Amino acid sequence: MNMKANQPNTWLIIMAYFVVYVVWGSTFFFIDRALNGFSPFILGSFRFLAASIILMTYCKMRGYKLWNKKIVKQSAFIGFLLLFIDMAGIIWVEQFISSGIVAIMSAAAAIWFVLLDKPKWKQNFSSVSTMLGVFFGFVGVILLFAEQITISEDASQRSMNMFGMVILIIGSIAWTIGSLYSKYIVGEDKKADEKEKEADLHIMVKTSWQMITAGVLFNTVALLNGEYAHFDVQTVSTQDWLSLIYLITFGSILAFSSYVWLLQVRPATEVSTYAYVNPIVAVALSYFFSDDVVTKLQIGGLLVILFSVLLMNWNLYKNSKFIQRLRFMKTIKPLNNAQ
Repeated sequence: MNMKANQPNTWLIIMAYFVVYVVWGSTFFFIDRALNGFSPFILGSFRFLAASIILMTYCKMRGYKLWNKKIVKQSAFIGFLLLFIDMAGIIWVEQFISSGIVAIMSAAAAIWFVLLDKPKWKQNFSSVSTMLGVFFGFVGVILLFAEQITISEDASQRSMNMFGMVILIIGSIAWTIGSLYSKYIVGEDKKADEKEKEADLHIMVKTSWQMITAGVLFNTVALLNGEYAHFDVQTVSTQDWLSLIYLITFGSILAFSSYVWLLQVRPATEVSTYAYVNPIVAVALSYFFSDDVVTKLQIGGLLVILFSVLLMNWNLYKNSKFIQRLRFMKTIKPLNNAQ
């Protein structure tokens, strides 16, 4: 009875997966929509400042501790890499590269996790499936680069596309470094210092500080590069405001909260499957609801990159509880048949 009571509601799990799969994939499309009325850094500023205020207010109402100097500094650094460098690149590049391509390139970030995760080099580089995954991942990225070269007859546009692809790679590397910093540096600090662990902040509070950092940086750049000077709120349509509201509430608050909750109640390898669905959702929305052209090279690059991500995570998946359960079921079937 107690075990069943402690298990999360199945429908809540399904809804959380729907949010993580679909909402995160759809944010690339809604960034593209919002850019019709907002310039890149104003869009990032409004999105993350508003989301951080809402999330921090929620944390305050729940009575969570809001300040620890060391942890806030760590959260600010992570926010700088994940939510500013990476997201600024994504938002800026979506001005001239389709949201589908951007989403596929984001999925290719798995390559950098393999190459930059030094403590796991021995494990990763000794795995045939992981190395094959890295190889195919680079093949997929090359296909996308080739697609951006051939998609336009204008030389200046092709050069701009290439520059945008490089920016996306830099953003993915920043995302990876920030994630690894959070995993190893912040994680080791908690283990090493029990007092620091007791003074730790709730994950939602840390996320709020990450968003505040990103929002302030986006706002600063928008002030310095003249975006605010040229911004006319009257030119922003209702559709643009609705896209921004969607990014704030669903993209920056609901999706992340669902992701964090799923990590607590479901295996991490299972939750990580969102990386396979997000780019598919982004490409589908781009194809059906925008003027973006989805080419055969895009589809090829998508399939190759998704296959590469599968290979890079194969060792984790084959050792997961779900796969072990399937193997166990196979072993008991012959016994049942024999009976």
